Amino acid sequence: MSDTTCKSGHVYLLTNPVMPGLIKIGFTTSPDVEIRMKQIYSTGVPLPFECVYSKRLDNYKEAENALHVAFGGTRVNPKREFFRIDPACVMAILDILPGVEEEIPEDAGNTEDTDKEALEKDKKRRRGIFRFSTGCIKPDTVLTWRRNPDITCTVYDDRNVLFEGKVTSLSEAANIVNLREGHKCTAMPGTDWWMFEGQTLAAYRLEIETLIGE
Repeated sequence: MSDTTCKSGHVYLLTNPVMPGLIKIGFTTSPDVEIRMKQIYSTGVPLPFECVYSKRLDNYKEAENALHVAFGGTRVNPKREFFRIDPACVMAILDILPGVEEEIPEDAGNTEDTDKEALEKDKKRRRGIFRFSTGCIKPDTVLTWRRNPDITCTVYDDRNVLFEGKVTSLSEAANIVNLREGHKCTAMPGTDWWMFEGQTLAAYRLEIETLIGE
């Protein structure tokens, strides 16, 4: 067995606000993923990358190659590690591989003080777009967790949900469930985790916006 098949490393999933719908599936043997995130944040990218998921595991190279083969049909450029796919689909496979999921700070990819401010401003803009009324989703509508339909929240008003007796945002409710399930990265917005009529709210919103645009 070669050395590369038993060497420990990180497999990570990164997203970037300026690349909606794309994720980067990569690997690194650096001491931590933060170093790699800063390396790929070049002058040609206006905002830092955010880590959706990172896991240290043995045979990491084989795991990454397997993911690239499995999702090859969604790869946007054969020479780049970017895929047009829901990150949760990749996470579902990584979850069953033996290893240690890592907690990566939300600002791990920042290289300057202004990066954090820019990211926060962009997040507010993106999260502010979604309103339940846009998709005619009424109060008291039940939303289900994409990993477990037995976990639910209820639409409370145009922007918030009722989760476990508390009025909160979609993202905060998603963070609570993710942490309970043992997931440490929380870069994905709540609309990627809660479902309405068989699809995520993010997919539903895109469908509605496309119809409005037509």
